[in-house]
Amino acid sequence: MTLLQLAVDLIVVGVLLWLVNRYIPMAPSIQSILNAVVVICTVLWVLRAFGLLQSFSNIRLRG
Repeated sequence: MTLLQLAVDLIVVGVLLWLVNRYIPMAPSIQSILNAVVVICTVLWVLRAFGLLQSFSNIRLRG
């Protein structure tokens, strides 16, 4: 993944989150939870894109 592609993806995620916050009516508590989930997932995705979360890919969950 190139740095340009990463920047474009982050811009797209930001614009989509802004559109959801702006045009979909929801309670402020739900909106803050949604924002937190999106930010956490985006940070984890960026860390994995840079190879900082490679060790977590070997973890297997047993059910």
